[in-house]
Amino acid sequence: MTEEKDDIGISKREHLKDYTTTARSEYSESSLKTIKLMVNGATYALMEGRDIKPHHTLLYTLRETLNLTGTKISCDYGGCGRCVVLIDGKPALSCLLLSVDCIGKNITTIEGLCLEGKLDPVQQAFFDYSALQCGICTPSQILEIKALLEKYPKPTEDQIREAISPTICRCGGPYKLVVEAILAIAEADYKNG
Repeated sequence: MTEEKDDIGISKREHLKDYTTTARSEYSESSLKTIKLMVNGATYALMEGRDIKPHHTLLYTLRETLNLTGTKISCDYGGCGRCVVLIDGKPALSCLLLSVDCIGKNITTIEGLCLEGKLDPVQQAFFDYSALQCGICTPSQILEIKALLEKYPKPTEDQIREAISPTICRCGGPYKLVVEAILAIAEADYKNG
């Protein structure tokens, strides 16, 4: 089998071989810098160039490096809202954030809400009121509601609908049940669990 060469006499295979050799040698173990991310109350020490690269999104790092797959990937351009995490308590689209921009921030994923095997009150309300469908949008909605309740412990129906509106639910969404569930836990005094 002969390789096709471009106009300057370099084959695609030769070019890629040179590129991968350069890329591999660029990050020697001694030159790696440790980057620490605080996720769900734990500090993860990641090696720049090996575990995390400057172009990695937070979504990629959470799912592929830390194996926290509760944060969903869908559109990968900020249009669907299914990759929401909390950054210092505020909802953020993890597909639009670079991991390195999250250094020093407290990142919370859906996995961080269930402590010692006990569901967070928002998770429990979603379960009790059957306010979930396929589970693709549910993690984002739960995190959006958690942030809302921290800001407004007794939210109105409109505030609840507004909080979950960035997350697109293709199942038709049990929005009415989500509102009922959150109004119920707000009435039961969410902050006091």
